[in-house]
Amino acid sequence: MSARKRALEVLTACRTRGAWADAALSSHLTGLSSADTALCSRIVYGVIQNETLLDFYLSAYCTQKLNHLQPPLADILRIGAYQILFLDRVPDNAAVHTSVELAKSAGRGQAAGLVNAVLRRLCREKNALPEIPDRDPAKNLSIRYSHPKWFVKRLLSILSQEEAEAFLQASNSQPPMTAQVNTLHFSESHVRSALEAAGIRAEPHPWLMDCLLLSNTGNLECLPLFQNGALYIQDPAARLTVLAAGIQPGSKVLDMCAAPGGKSFAAAIAMKDDGEIMSCDLHENKLKRIRKGAERLGLTCIQTFAADGRYCQELWRNSFDVVLVDAPCSGLGILRKKPDIRRKRADDLFHLPVVQGALLNNAASYVRPGGTLLYSTCTILPEENEQVTDAFLGLHPEFSRETFHLPGPIGEVKGQITLWPQVHDTDGFYICRMTRCV
Repeated sequence: MSARKRALEVLTACRTRGAWADAALSSHLTGLSSADTALCSRIVYGVIQNETLLDFYLSAYCTQKLNHLQPPLADILRIGAYQILFLDRVPDNAAVHTSVELAKSAGRGQAAGLVNAVLRRLCREKNALPEIPDRDPAKNLSIRYSHPKWFVKRLLSILSQEEAEAFLQASNSQPPMTAQVNTLHFSESHVRSALEAAGIRAEPHPWLMDCLLLSNTGNLECLPLFQNGALYIQDPAARLTVLAAGIQPGSKVLDMCAAPGGKSFAAAIAMKDDGEIMSCDLHENKLKRIRKGAERLGLTCIQTFAADGRYCQELWRNSFDVVLVDAPCSGLGILRKKPDIRRKRADDLFHLPVVQGALLNNAASYVRPGGTLLYSTCTILPEENEQVTDAFLGLHPEFSRETFHLPGPIGEVKGQITLWPQVHDTDGFYICRMTRCV
């Protein structure tokens, strides 16, 4: 089965069953060559990432509205258009021909002529495409970068138009895979040499120690180096969250929303595996992954516990030196890694600050006097970030924001910071460190 047909199946699963692209891809790549695996993944993420822009151009050449076409013709057109407009190594005639064949194999042979005509016209006119309307900045940016208009409007209320566009552009970029070295058992130089010997390019992060930028990874989990616990995959922003907490050897740490475990792993390594980490999540299957990851990394200080972070565990009151609350959020800071997040509606986000506030209010009871409460999200919206911690501090005068330091160009942070992909080349992330005074 071809890479394009698999890509169509994945897009259909995302559209009809609400599947996430990464999960759907993992179940559809079996049996493909490495080249077809790469092409399939590129098409899936590319179509999702550029859907609004693709639809704008296709609509100029299609006599029928795309949302009126029989499934899956719209996605077949998008697959063809993405290759024509974005993939230089795919000849235009190949993009057209394979899309026509997709229509036939999907039982839409009667529409093959439409697919052929629309895509051939796109090929002829791809150097003189219709202009995107520019009178409304939000609409223009929404189409150009394929983000929902409600989100672009919100972004323009936070940032200048220039910075908003830079964020949207960064959100459409391909970030490097970043790996954190397990310095308890391996040195960065050893890990880097072993990766390069395996054909993987590994470059030191420009300002974060023991962090490597990887490319040409293939299936990293198959490497003995990975299986032996030399590294784990984590964005620099998540690692910076643990650094901001100032965790020391011998600490007692609660990671309230721990899955998939990266912050617990980073905390254990920062503690030199000396102390206690309680890693919590609602679901036992996620806790199983944390335990498996800790075992692979050779970390013994991590325990797991199934719990809803909104409800108090009486035995934990005033018990922890550090409590990490990496709260469920809109995820709008990780659009470059999960492009399907852009399909969320504004209404989907209204309940999140309530959940985030409940988690923080409960977490406060677990922090010992003089201890640290660290709140973080992978979003850039103030209503999930500063406004949540402002409301929390209004209810809890025993807590106050505390200055901390982060490496590289960030330096001193006065209590809270939002990391931006276009500024820091990390995920979009919010970090707030608070100390319990009494």
